Amino acid sequence: MTKKNGTKQEINLISLVEKYSNEDACRAYLEELRFPNGVACPRCGSMGISRIQNYHIFECRSCGYQFSVIVGTIFTDTHLPLWKWFAAVYLMVESRKGISANQMKRTLGVSYKTAWYLCHRIRAAMSDGAIEPLMGTVEVDEAYIGGKTEGKGHGYKGNKALVVGAVERGGDATLGVIQHADKETLHKFIHGHAAPDKVYTDEWPAYQGIKSEAIQHETVNHSANEWVRGDVHTNSVENIWSLLKRSIVGSYHQVSKKHLDAYLDELEWRFNNRENPYLFRDTLLKLINSENLPYEKLIEN
Repeated sequence: MTKKNGTKQEINLISLVEKYSNEDACRAYLEELRFPNGVACPRCGSMGISRIQNYHIFECRSCGYQFSVIVGTIFTDTHLPLWKWFAAVYLMVESRKGISANQMKRTLGVSYKTAWYLCHRIRAAMSDGAIEPLMGTVEVDEAYIGGKTEGKGHGYKGNKALVVGAVERGGDATLGVIQHADKETLHKFIHGHAAPDKVYTDEWPAYQGIKSEAIQHETVNHSANEWVRGDVHTNSVENIWSLLKRSIVGSYHQVSKKHLDAYLDELEWRFNNRENPYLFRDTLLKLINSENLPYEKLIEN
C-alpha cells in the first residue's frame, strides 16, 4: 500500500490477515522483534534457553526462570488474542485521523471497555519520549482544544485545554499540553525541544524575546489577516491542529483533558513517522519494549 505522500508501506490489511491470523504467527513475529539475536532470559540475560513446546514458554537453563515472549511487556496478562492486538495497531497507525474506541469495539468484536483500554495502552507505547531537538526553521503555535458550551460566547475558554506544538520544517513535531500561554511557559517549551536557527510564530506577545544572536524570530500577524510573508508562516503546525480538531470531531467525538496528552502522543507518533514504510513494525517494537499499563493506573485521578 502506498500513502498519499508516496511512502509505500511494508504491510497492508490483506497481508496483515494473511500473515498474522493466528497466535503462533503473532508470537513468532514478536519473538523476532524482541530477540533479534536469539532468545535471552529477561531475568539473568543468559541465552541458554529451552523451549517448552505447546505452551509458548521458554525456560532459562541458568536460573530456571520460565517466561514467554510477552512477559514484561505491554502485552503482559492480556486476555485478548494477539491477532486482535496486531489488527488494532494497524488500524491506529493507518487511520490518519485516528480511530475511536467505539469503532475499535465494532471492528474487533470486543466490549467498549476492552477497546478503550486497548487503544490507550497502544497510545502509551507510542509516546516518543525524548526526541532529538528540532533544528533549522521551527514553527511554533498554541491552540485551544475543546467544544462549545451552551450559553457561552466564542471566546469562552473554561471548557478548553491549551496545547502547544513545534514543527521542524520538513521534519518532526513535538506537541504538549500546557497550563498557560505565558512567556515563561512558551520559551521553556521552545528551548526544551528545539535548537533552531529560525523560529516562526504568530504575533502573540509571549513569543517576544525568543530572538537571540543564534536565533532569528519572525512573526505573521493573523489579526491583520497576514498568513504568509515569503517563507514566514506557521502553516505546518496549524495543519497539525486542524488534523487534531478534525480527529476529535470526526473520530473521537470527545477527548478528556486527563488523556489529551495521550492523544497528542498518538498524533505526534504518526506525524513523525509519516514517511516510515515500517511504521507497523516499529509500533509493535514500541509495544514489545514497553511495560504493562494497568487499567487501574489509567483511570486513577
